[in-house]
Amino acid sequence: MTATVLRQHAEQQFAEELHELVRADSRQRPPSWQLSPWAVSTYLLGGKLDNGFEISPKYIGSRRLIEIAVATLATDRALLLFGVPGTAKSWVSEHLAAAISGSSTLIVQGTAGTSEEAVRYGWNYARLLADGPSLQALVPSPLMRAMETGKIARVEELTRIPADVQDSLITILSEKTLPIPELNTEVQAIKGFNLIATANNRDKGVNELSSALKRRFNTVILPVPSSADEEVEIVQRRVESLGRALELPAEPPALEEIRRLVTIFRELRNGITNDGKTKLKSPSGTLSTAEAISVLGHGLALAAHFGDGCLRSGDLAAGLIGAVVKEPVQDRVIWLEYLETVVKERDGWKALYRACREVTE
Repeated sequence: MTATVLRQHAEQQFAEELHELVRADSRQRPPSWQLSPWAVSTYLLGGKLDNGFEISPKYIGSRRLIEIAVATLATDRALLLFGVPGTAKSWVSEHLAAAISGSSTLIVQGTAGTSEEAVRYGWNYARLLADGPSLQALVPSPLMRAMETGKIARVEELTRIPADVQDSLITILSEKTLPIPELNTEVQAIKGFNLIATANNRDKGVNELSSALKRRFNTVILPVPSSADEEVEIVQRRVESLGRALELPAEPPALEEIRRLVTIFRELRNGITNDGKTKLKSPSGTLSTAEAISVLGHGLALAAHFGDGCLRSGDLAAGLIGAVVKEPVQDRVIWLEYLETVVKERDGWKALYRACREVTE
């Protein structure tokens, strides 16, 4: 029996769309690109091709930001996607790499423990001890493989990588070469190579980028959704996709439930109610769009396996509390105050209020 992967890479999940774009794309393509910059933007933002085929939007937001990001990758400058957590930086990075290179898997995941070997190259120590330094004993990093093949490499959470390891990127980005002093040689980047990095400024453990490294990037700041309608659409699309991927036997959440959740997140995030009448205290968490998607996904799982398959307030409440209350004392006080002064007073929100109070008690 063939196992089904839990999550397909972007180039697998949207293979049909990429294939149709390749067929319809007659514009000039940069060296080694699978698609033209116009087609890459269409893949991310969605649209209808001349043959009537519909491309689904992967990113809902400013068209100009995506065009700037794509244009950057067509030059020799690397791209840094910057913003608060949950603004789809990794999502955009993955889809850009899939559309440009046909592969989104040349990735270095940044953590506090990421070493220079993970960014540059490592060694097969058994062969190194047996034969000494050689190309056969060298273990290339994803970044090195991208240089050799002219593809897009990705570095996730760049600011979580220690500063001295971050700076190992400077030579690669400025000289487009990776020295291998042990072998007295180097790897030079093939045309088409570039780098997409993501970073945020809100998580604990952030290491500031040096000025020298910042200059090697063109920075595009991805904002939180500008309107509630935009955020609702993003959450709705992603939750429906998540439900299909996980094969949850539940109905897609009603638009009302999505809008309530998005309203709660936006009000607590902004520190004021939508009507501007009540100021609120903001909890310690980011309450991002990605967290709203996670809360709804959790609610769908509860509804599917422990309910009647229809998402209700009680299914939403448990995940909602977990998203808002990160600091047990401080955030709990803020959440209870919001429940009593805002949620309790709203028409049609009584079921959600009771469910949240029951879980919070």
